[in-house]
Amino acid sequence: MQTFFNTHRYLLEHLDVPIHRELKDQIDWSHRLIGIKGARGVGKTTFLLDYAKSTYGLDRNCLYINLNNLYFTERSLISFADEFRKTGGKTLILDQVYKYPNWSEELRRCYDEFNDLQIVFSGSSVMRLKEENPELSGKVKAYQLNGFSFREYLNYKAGTNFHSVTLSDILSHHRDIAREIIDKVKPLAYFNDYLNHGYYPFFLEKRNFFENLVKTINLGLEIDISYLQQVELKYLPKLRKLLYLVGVSAPFQPNVSKLSSEIDTSRATVMNYLKYLRQGKLINLLYEGEEDPMKKPSMVYMHNPNLVFSVLHGDIDPGILHKTFFFNQVGYQHNVSASKNHDFLVNNEMAFCIDAKPNNGSDTDTIYARDMIEIGQDNEIPLWLFGFLY
Repeated sequence: MQTFFNTHRYLLEHLDVPIHRELKDQIDWSHRLIGIKGARGVGKTTFLLDYAKSTYGLDRNCLYINLNNLYFTERSLISFADEFRKTGGKTLILDQVYKYPNWSEELRRCYDEFNDLQIVFSGSSVMRLKEENPELSGKVKAYQLNGFSFREYLNYKAGTNFHSVTLSDILSHHRDIAREIIDKVKPLAYFNDYLNHGYYPFFLEKRNFFENLVKTINLGLEIDISYLQQVELKYLPKLRKLLYLVGVSAPFQPNVSKLSSEIDTSRATVMNYLKYLRQGKLINLLYEGEEDPMKKPSMVYMHNPNLVFSVLHGDIDPGILHKTFFFNQVGYQHNVSASKNHDFLVNNEMAFCIDAKPNNGSDTDTIYARDMIEIGQDNEIPLWLFGFLY
């Protein structure tokens, strides 16, 4: 166990967390079993280490381990957890928990048998903690870590400290909120950069952003989706081609028959692959009315604007990026569905048009999210402000 403490100490001593993730303040850390889900590349490991360092410092009451370690091919998780707590440990942080066989059963045993031990673990967004692991239902408190919001990116780049706002506050007080922000910074000076490379933390590293992003996309396809959904590796090229076809066309109304022909597989498989890509946070699916995974989505989007740039090269229609941005930022906490006469319907009641202008102020029931305005008026709201929701 000393080896793990040495690694834990080294990681914390060399930890650099330049962007504070507000999710850390929203989690009920008193719960004994906490799961942090997120897409590959959004910073789950850094998030876990930041919690360990800010809460315990270098205290041996807390220990971070990666369950991908070969040591756990013969050592059981429950026996390791038992030894840790018997030697004074209080919080065990487990990274990449899905790499460990029977992880959910052993976590449940730890929860039932060790009431003096807290376990915080990370997992892929493809995992369905409660639906596919009923033994954890009612025991685990699950949270979703997204990529950086525009607010988080702006805080880092401009050295500001803006907090998130609610959608209802934006709708009711967007002029006051926007005015308070632009008194300190020009958000539009940073907005296009965020669309290009601000969602993933790779921009903080001294490496090529898009090379790193493409590597992350492929790891998500090869490991998270293929492993967790048990897709045979020989079918991986079809999954990758489907993602590419979506990327060069999105947003678009999917023709499932055409897609199945292009990747040479069945319609049912295409529908499953679209679902897997969505679970992996690589695409977003827009449904009309209540979401039904058995029916064809109305529209398919890439999950965030950075992914659009990873597939398309050269000039990209700003409208594509703006709609993708809105869906991504608003859809994190709210239901976003299709609308026959508008771009989106939020929470089944609020109709939104992106980049369009109202017709002489007659359409007062529609909300217009517009680019290149700092302060809106009435039902016209700056598009960038929807990046302050988390």
